[in-house]
Amino acid sequence: MPEAGGGAFEIVAIAASAGGLTAISKVLEELPPSFPASVLVVQHVDPRHRSLMASILSRRTRLPVKEAEAGERIVPGTVYVAPPNHHLLVNADGTLVLTQTEPVHFVRPSADLLFESVAASFRDRVIAVVLSGTGVDGSMGVEAVNKMGGTVIAEDEQSSEFFGMPQAAIQTGFVDFVLPLTEISSALQSLVMGGGGSSEHGGD
Repeated sequence: MPEAGGGAFEIVAIAASAGGLTAISKVLEELPPSFPASVLVVQHVDPRHRSLMASILSRRTRLPVKEAEAGERIVPGTVYVAPPNHHLLVNADGTLVLTQTEPVHFVRPSADLLFESVAASFRDRVIAVVLSGTGVDGSMGVEAVNKMGGTVIAEDEQSSEFFGMPQAAIQTGFVDFVLPLTEISSALQSLVMGGGGSSEHGGD
């Protein structure tokens, strides 16, 4: 199994809300089995219902997909989906944390908390992706990712079913790439597998 490291991107954190299942599926279905980064997914779902998200996504990607479990250590090339009604965080040692602390912007799981967590733990080895969704979740987190030297991608307005979350992220000024949904997967492959890394960031 390929080992991420040496300054390469190790984490791709994806956030979405309304219209997000289609968007997440589109991004994941085009990632190759050799994709070396761990993928963490936060999708706002009804907390009263058991989520079928992991099983749905597992049928749409060649990467292994599972619902995140507390204390689990992330593995390269695996997709972890936040369970309903839990915030998903990652420790610096790569272990997952699930909490039921207060909702952020009225949502739990929160993209902001995930993005801030991976930024603190993995710094410039993080790519944050904001896909279709309503509201502003993720807009605080993209600033944290940017400040730590990570890279931020947002879905463009034309391809977003709901542009609220991508727009809020873009308006912060901390988004590196605004891309149509069809180009996000190839951008991730170029960044993660193409030798790109924090060196692409201007530090001035």
